[in-house]
Amino acid sequence: MNKDPNKREIILKGAREHNLQNLDITIPRDKFVVITGLSGSGKSSLAFDTIYAEGQRRYVESLSAYARQFLGQMKKPEIDYIEGLSPAISIDQKTTKMNPRSTVGTITEIYDYLRLLYARIGTPHCYKCGKEISPQTVGQIVENITEEGYDSPKVKIQVLGPIIKSRKGEHKKVFENLRNKGFVRVRVDGDIKNLEDDIKLNKNTKHTIEVVVDRLVLREDIEFQRRLADSIETALEFGEGIVNILFDKEVNSENKEYENVYSEHFACVDCGINFEELTPRMFSFNSPQGACPECNGIGSKMEMDPDLIVSNPKLSLNEGAVVPWSRSKGNKDNYYHQMLSAVAEHLGFSMDTPFKDLKKEEQNAILYGTNEKIGFNFKRRNKSYRVNRKFEGVINRMERHYLETKSNYSRSYISKFMSDHNCHVCDGKRLRPEALSVTVADKSIYDVVSMPIKDCYDFFNSIELNERELFIAKEVLKEIKERLKFLVDVGLDYITMERSSGTLSGGEAQRIRLATQIGSGLVGVLYILDEPSIGLHQRDNVKLIETLNRLKSIGNTLVVVEHDEETILSADHVVDIGPGAGEHGGKIVAQGTPSEIMDSPDSITGKYLSRKEIIPINSTRRIGNGKFISIKGAKENNLKNLDVDIPLGLFTCVTGVSGSGKSSLINQVLYKGLNGVINRKQTFAGKYDSIDGAENIDKIIIIDQTPIGRTPRSNPATYTGLFTYIRELFAETPEAKARGYKPGRFSFNVKGGRCEACSGDGIIQIEMHFLADVYVPCEVCKGKRYNDETLDIRYKGKNIYEVLEMTVEEALEFFENIPKIKKKLQTLYDVGLGYIKIGQAATTLSGGEAQRIKLAKELSKQSTGKTLYILDEPTTGLHFADIKKLLDVLGRLTDSGNSVVVIEHNLDVIKTADHIIDLGPEGGDGGGEIVATGTPEEIAKSGTYTGDFLKEILKDNITPLAKELVKENCGK
Repeated sequence: MNKDPNKREIILKGAREHNLQNLDITIPRDKFVVITGLSGSGKSSLAFDTIYAEGQRRYVESLSAYARQFLGQMKKPEIDYIEGLSPAISIDQKTTKMNPRSTVGTITEIYDYLRLLYARIGTPHCYKCGKEISPQTVGQIVENITEEGYDSPKVKIQVLGPIIKSRKGEHKKVFENLRNKGFVRVRVDGDIKNLEDDIKLNKNTKHTIEVVVDRLVLREDIEFQRRLADSIETALEFGEGIVNILFDKEVNSENKEYENVYSEHFACVDCGINFEELTPRMFSFNSPQGACPECNGIGSKMEMDPDLIVSNPKLSLNEGAVVPWSRSKGNKDNYYHQMLSAVAEHLGFSMDTPFKDLKKEEQNAILYGTNEKIGFNFKRRNKSYRVNRKFEGVINRMERHYLETKSNYSRSYISKFMSDHNCHVCDGKRLRPEALSVTVADKSIYDVVSMPIKDCYDFFNSIELNERELFIAKEVLKEIKERLKFLVDVGLDYITMERSSGTLSGGEAQRIRLATQIGSGLVGVLYILDEPSIGLHQRDNVKLIETLNRLKSIGNTLVVVEHDEETILSADHVVDIGPGAGEHGGKIVAQGTPSEIMDSPDSITGKYLSRKEIIPINSTRRIGNGKFISIKGAKENNLKNLDVDIPLGLFTCVTGVSGSGKSSLINQVLYKGLNGVINRKQTFAGKYDSIDGAENIDKIIIIDQTPIGRTPRSNPATYTGLFTYIRELFAETPEAKARGYKPGRFSFNVKGGRCEACSGDGIIQIEMHFLADVYVPCEVCKGKRYNDETLDIRYKGKNIYEVLEMTVEEALEFFENIPKIKKKLQTLYDVGLGYIKIGQAATTLSGGEAQRIKLAKELSKQSTGKTLYILDEPTTGLHFADIKKLLDVLGRLTDSGNSVVVIEHNLDVIKTADHIIDLGPEGGDGGGEIVATGTPEEIAKSGTYTGDFLKEILKDNITPLAKELVKENCGK
């Protein structure tokens, strides 16, 4: 073993995880290392499942058993020996989809520093009149209280001093101290209690405790004023400057109880608005002290959407304009139809009038109900009924039913007509008005987080503060500016800090975490990244590479799984895994500097880097069928009222810098807008005026990278429908017929043929408490999922389990004489998935593999020649050779008369497109415009960022940076 302390290396021996072929490899430490190779060759198995898994496992094992029960423990990877590992951090492409409270600001921790900044040097203003707020004296507080009583003959008040605010515990000592000081009453969690009683509190619940200092009836004499002032002073001492006054007024012979908070720190004398002392949690939308009380800090609420309820205003009520009640269309005895008829009769309009032609008050009556009673005639079970009551309206009725129903089906159905709307109180800003009215340099905290990162960075670089404010905020400002600079450096200057993490792409989320790691300043760490260049325009590649080199230069090791040419050429060391995928991969084909990879005769990657192999450019461009999908007035997110024509019968590529609006235009507007029309589905489409040309296509299909299933029961065979044919084939065998076995016998999802000991999973989960859960093969079926009787049935010598264990390539040969099975397997093979097992669990597939399985499923269907296919960055996870295969498949789709629209940054894809729509010119607020359209040759002359790169790739088949890096590497 290498024990030379001056030679810093990570040494692996006998790596066998997944398809790795007993690898021995030495990786230099403190270097920028790229692992590349064909899709499925074993890159992630080496980087994540071996190196990272072992680094993480060793760290967790060093902790106590008590700590491990919270952290869990990773399975030991299949490897004989690893030496030279550092603590490992994985930066992958997973996003926090399910947490609506997570934002870019909270992920990067910039928002935490902003909260501290505003709490320490913020200037509070009255949110009613806008006047700057100053501290209140005791006299001013007394005056404000007495003014409250002028409009009522008798006002009782209680003066409360806050002692405990939202803190867990039984607080017995607090009550004892108050008794000793002679106080009689306290208010606990809103209820007045006598201190003589034994007050018991749940120690695990947060409690608020206030002492009742005095109880008074408001008067105007001087003696009362003195007593009130003394009581307020006492309460202010308990409350550290805060006093609560509980008012009880007699208004129209009824008691009206309410509460005011007064502060000797901040208050608006004119409006009577009082502020607590500014604290960081006052600016947190995750804290009750800062969150908007209406939406609890989410910023939005799910509400009934009138546009979804009446999705086609051109229809009349008789034609089913009210979608959720459209089942009543043409059925006059239907309950809902009778209600709508009664409303129409009462207001005097026809049920045959298009909804859009009804008066506004008539539309509102249908949606929100009527104030006056209406006579309804109902017919049920051949009996007629007559009732007189108000019509509550479609929206009000559905909201009520949504809250009251116990049926999951009903709730699911009603939720189709609901959408997220900005909270009407905070307008989506998440915070209380008190927090939003505090400013630094005339900007509220929301004003700052809603700026694009580049504008935010400029704001803090040019901020003007007085000497005192600068002294207090110096260190906080330094941290904020550094973190903003890191986000700019990784090409995310267009996003805003208030953006929800669930709306980030995988590449954006990964680069945010990368920027956060740079901000942490850790040294001696092993960082493992998964394709950080995803979603990044070529213009921003330089920034990313500089960021990676900076992380390395401060003393860290970077292991990056990557296919991007410029990133590979920038590496200090490249590991090329192959030569093929699946069982044909898992070996080291070549390793060394980029120039050594280019010189290797066995490396496919090297051949593409050295231009011995290229992805060819089409000699002619398709001309299409002359028809278009025309989008008018697209305004979703940052789109600036776009009008765009998407030609049909062509391979169209939508390009532009990151954040320019590509996904907003294609996924949110085009797909969701057309899907609602063609497939008649309720979709929350982006904002647009109109989409014309839907009659020119009969299907619209989006092929994205979401998983094909969430459980191990889902696999390529079940998803593509291949498994149905295989089960039918086994049921047709003579032995199966003799036993009376049907296709269902060969399903592991239903009782009959599966192993009941493991319910068809093939594995048993054993809970190990403070250790990682252990998964062991089922002792009954030995992991084969089926019972012995089912496994007895064989086709061409193989049982159902052995067929599912075949790779696509093996199965293609095995089923070559079964056309319907061969067709589906052939499409999987054609999209570069010959290496995956047809029964491989969906949970083990990457996003790129899932996307290609979806593509294969669509390819295996009978083409109509009028389908619109939409793909979002299909080159994710694909090697140069795999991209070549993908382009052949997309070309086949287009040549069949279909239309293909691809969102893509990869220049090899862009250069082969028939038509390009280039968005920009920048990202975020600086984008959302169409800067150029046309063929690649026309875009190359446009002067846009994409055009400049295309000009070079069409001329020399290589980008300027890659050309420079090749020269540099070949010169070494």
